[in-house]
Amino acid sequence: MRSDDARALLRGAWDEMLLELGRARDAIDVAELMPAQGSDRNLAEGYRYLMGFVHSAVERAFFDDPKLPTFRHALQVVNKGTIDNPDAIYFFAGIDGQHSYVIRGEAGRKPPQYLIFEVTSGCMAGDTGSLTELRPGIKARTGDLDSTEIEVDDAGNFEILLAPERPSGHSGNFISTHRRTKRPHPDQADGSLDRYATYVSGRQLFYDWANEEPVHLTIERIDAQIPAAYGPEVAAEQVRRFGELVRGQMHFWNEFNTVLLETYGKRDGSDGERFMPRNKFNAPNAASAATGGGQSTNIYAGGVYELKPDEVLIVETRVPVEPQYTGIALANLWGESLDFANHQCSLNGFQSEIDSDGVTRYIIAHRDPGVPNWLDTTGHPEGFMSPRWSYSQTPPTERWPTVSAKKVKFAEIRSHLPPTRTLSAEERAERIRDRRLHVQRRYRAF
Repeated sequence: MRSDDARALLRGAWDEMLLELGRARDAIDVAELMPAQGSDRNLAEGYRYLMGFVHSAVERAFFDDPKLPTFRHALQVVNKGTIDNPDAIYFFAGIDGQHSYVIRGEAGRKPPQYLIFEVTSGCMAGDTGSLTELRPGIKARTGDLDSTEIEVDDAGNFEILLAPERPSGHSGNFISTHRRTKRPHPDQADGSLDRYATYVSGRQLFYDWANEEPVHLTIERIDAQIPAAYGPEVAAEQVRRFGELVRGQMHFWNEFNTVLLETYGKRDGSDGERFMPRNKFNAPNAASAATGGGQSTNIYAGGVYELKPDEVLIVETRVPVEPQYTGIALANLWGESLDFANHQCSLNGFQSEIDSDGVTRYIIAHRDPGVPNWLDTTGHPEGFMSPRWSYSQTPPTERWPTVSAKKVKFAEIRSHLPPTRTLSAEERAERIRDRRLHVQRRYRAF
């Protein structure tokens, strides 16, 4: 390609990218794009939220290569969203399901409470910028494997083969990258029934933040080859994709939160109950398109707290069947989990204290009520509440967890609780220190 042609190509791609970034920015405060509503703080956090998608899109557009994949953070402290779980490392790598890959894991002295790999055909949630990507048949999970089934050696290390089919004689950990569906892709009426995975993703879920360590993961394509030299055509395509990813994610999740979750009211103008009700929870539901995908082994519930300075919400959970993981977290109305390193705005099954009647009670409040299971709003007058439970084997529906909430005055908290110990300021500070150090270790760069 001539130098003048390369310059024009790349400048054109850059200009298109800037237009897409402008459309993404509009999602912060243009009403038609359904941004988070409310305070100046929500507006300010919208810019941070946008820059989180900028951060992740750089990695995805320029460095995600199915021929030479590398596991990357899908979400982390610098790019939160989707009502993320503060106990989780979210990871992913792009793959081509018609080829074979090996994942290797090295566990530390104390691995996370739960680990899951999920292999999927289709785009990552939000990339299209439209809820139409949630239509049945758009995505297809080809397989999954979690820590209850992963075979490990005496040192806690493992290998997982990803391939279209298990090779003859292979008996180790395996996840299929191929699935034959009953119907073709809804946008390809005459398309093939064979779907091949486009990415592998997963979560490492932590319980004991003071001691558990991440599992170190690598992924290698078996027939990997040295990449071709970088050129203007590839660069221009990646520049455009970067802008498209940022715009798509901003527009999709705004629409998801407003239309599907009904965060600000019923879209049809009716007086019926919202999917995410205020100061209460919807019925627990399994991961599905209605939850934006989500972890395949999770049962979710959700709601939005709305509290004045002197009000609190008492949340009660009952869990008939013990899960592999349980947790509850608060998020702002962009879907960013609150500052879980420096505030106790999330608790899991290890960190929570269960009352003598077998019920776990959480207190959502703007200031410390002195009880162990306080969930700190960090001053947000409203935000998402998200309990979740992970089951390798989903129990019968009648044995699913239940969750309820009631709003009371701050001064009345103790009268609505069974005898509950008081947490000292020193113990609270030590808990926060454990959280802060764990988050540094979890996302350390070296």
